[in-house]
Amino acid sequence: MGILEGKRLLVTGVLVESSIAFSAARIAQEQGAQVVLSSFGKALRLTSAIAGRLPQKAPVVELDVTSTEHLDGLADALREHVDGLDGVVHSIGFAPQSALGGRFLETPWDDVAVALHTSAYSLKALTMACAPLFGESASVVGLDFDATVAWPQYDWMGVAKAAFESTARYLARDLGPRGVRVNLVAAGPLGTTAAKHIPGFDQLTDVWATRAPLGWNTADMEPAARAVCALLSDWFPATTGEIVHVDGGVHAIGA
Repeated sequence: MGILEGKRLLVTGVLVESSIAFSAARIAQEQGAQVVLSSFGKALRLTSAIAGRLPQKAPVVELDVTSTEHLDGLADALREHVDGLDGVVHSIGFAPQSALGGRFLETPWDDVAVALHTSAYSLKALTMACAPLFGESASVVGLDFDATVAWPQYDWMGVAKAAFESTARYLARDLGPRGVRVNLVAAGPLGTTAAKHIPGFDQLTDVWATRAPLGWNTADMEPAARAVCALLSDWFPATTGEIVHVDGGVHAIGA
């Protein structure tokens, strides 16, 4: 019996096999969970195709986390596949190119607003859209990148991640009495589709190459995905508002 036996999970952000979300969905199924994926727009076909590469083909619901209409209809869409939810994986982030790549001082508010809405506020929006399906307990896990410092090229996405981390803490505070745990997994730089769109991404990977005590493989999604699944399980019943670093130890090393 796996650690997620009988759990019903929504996993967002599955686009390609080389994503943390895909690995999390795969491991969750291997550990006994029933998984539903979400996607929208042009990516919907990609997600539907990649769903067939999981151990069991997962259904896909349409969800744009910036759409009030989609959020309002999410619970009903999920009920077509599951009779409740035990966990949610938030693997969603986006910033316009003007908000990345060293243009921090020039980025207009409209583009900053898109980054904050999609990458930070969406954690609250997604959680509350799923809340009608939660039972006596549930676990929400978001994918993070350490926002305690300013990283090269990351710019307004770094600000959005700081807001994301704060949002998780406030959700943990307000939803704890309902039995809902909210935690984040802060992974080191990985060669995901999103990462490849960050100008100068190699500057981040170079840091890990020299500072990670345990070493770091930018092509290995498994460690972060395992952490996600562990937090979705019942093995952390009294942990909420936490950020679990899966980064080879870089967050703990000063120089």
